[in-house]
Amino acid sequence: MAVDLTRRGRMLARSACLAMVVAVTGAMGQSITMASTTSTEQSGLFGHLLPEFKRASGLDVKVVAVGTGQAIDMARRGDADVLFVHDLVAEEKFLAEGGGVKRFAVMYNDFVLVGPKADQVGTRGQDIAAALRKIAAAGVPFISRGDKSGTHAAELRYWTQAGLGGNKGAGYRECGCGMGPALNIASSAGGYALTDRGTWLNFKNRGDLAVLVEGDTRLFNQYGVMVVNPAKHPHLKAADAQKFVDWVVSPAGQAVIAGYKIGGEQVFFPNAAK
Repeated sequence: MAVDLTRRGRMLARSACLAMVVAVTGAMGQSITMASTTSTEQSGLFGHLLPEFKRASGLDVKVVAVGTGQAIDMARRGDADVLFVHDLVAEEKFLAEGGGVKRFAVMYNDFVLVGPKADQVGTRGQDIAAALRKIAAAGVPFISRGDKSGTHAAELRYWTQAGLGGNKGAGYRECGCGMGPALNIASSAGGYALTDRGTWLNFKNRGDLAVLVEGDTRLFNQYGVMVVNPAKHPHLKAADAQKFVDWVVSPAGQAVIAGYKIGGEQVFFPNAAK
């Protein structure tokens, strides 16, 4: 009888160990899907930010980096647990539809106009609307993303503010592409483009391009984050998504964002507490 009890004890111990292994393996494999912008990816921020989140939470984050419009469409279909984008108008519309739980401000940087260093049409300065009017009048190449991204939405606002919503000049081209490819086209064509500063700082194929317009208050670029509404999509990992949101707006997450630099220059400025 004593032998039977010993064997039973061993079996119970083995079963407990196996359960622990399964539990640990399952926890290690937990992940959420985040729909975000190409600017957060191509700036290199996520390579810096997400490993720190994993250390804090044990969760992996699978990023699908597309234009903001496409990212919101992903969230609308329930194909993402969390949304991290930069188009306040589109974000508020998504929230009004009941698509997200609550939006939190995370960080900001700015947009800049880049173009040939010689700047043959004289755009250099701090006035984005004046610069666009000169580009349109001269008919020089301007490469638009044309992809319904946050950057594209901002660019269209600036054309409207310049009084040129319907007449952007003979050199205006839409590539329907991400920020990096748009900058590659501008570089090879000797053209102008609007870009977020983060992607620009991380962009290597600059050629003859340089920053020409910056410092206009209209170029402010705010990022927000939200959990996609589980009431609409019960399969989503809302609790884990909320862990990411809570962390990225916490002092710890905000410090990691502030610490990301390229060539000694801070790329994003945390402002969740404001």
